[in-house]
Amino acid sequence: MIPEKLEAGFRRFRDELYPRHKRTYERLADKGQTPHTLVIGCSDSRVDPAAIFDAGPGELFVVRNVANLVPPFETDGGFHGVSAAVEFAVGSLKVSNILVMGHRQCGGVEACASGHSPEDSLFVGHWISALHPALEESRADVGADAPLGELSADLELRAIRHSIERLKTYPFVEKALAEGRLALHGARFGVADGELEWLGDDGTFSPVRI
Repeated sequence: MIPEKLEAGFRRFRDELYPRHKRTYERLADKGQTPHTLVIGCSDSRVDPAAIFDAGPGELFVVRNVANLVPPFETDGGFHGVSAAVEFAVGSLKVSNILVMGHRQCGGVEACASGHSPEDSLFVGHWISALHPALEESRADVGADAPLGELSADLELRAIRHSIERLKTYPFVEKALAEGRLALHGARFGVADGELEWLGDDGTFSPVRI
């Protein structure tokens, strides 16, 4: 049986949202999707890219994971969900942009900053170990003895930069960048204040002014 809250939400969707976008859904079903941007975001329930960018059906191709990470490029035969999404978005959907979007108060980033190791869990510890190079930079910059909140806030931004650099090691991303048909972006969303910080060409994050 469908959970009550999911059923209620679906009813609202069918009664209110779907009728407004009915023609769009029909066109997308017939012609297929042509999203302009791949968003690599966090699984955190407070951070929905479609809501933050007021995106309609078919506009964003979204993959979400703990701490909005881009894993290292590997071809070891494993199940690489994020890598597959990047390949599909760039190779098949021909997106124009990839946005790595983190957020403040990220639980996955804080877990890494607090010393959560691969031995502490079945999957999470190994996954966030991809943050370790960025964590070393944060510890060197803000201090290994800095308060956890300060260390985590710095790591949130460095993690985004590191993920963008990892994307450049994916051959199909590198090719699209060289051809000038793809751009990489980084941003951090503030859950409490609704602000968005955007990564500039100078490597720093600045609030988006509206």
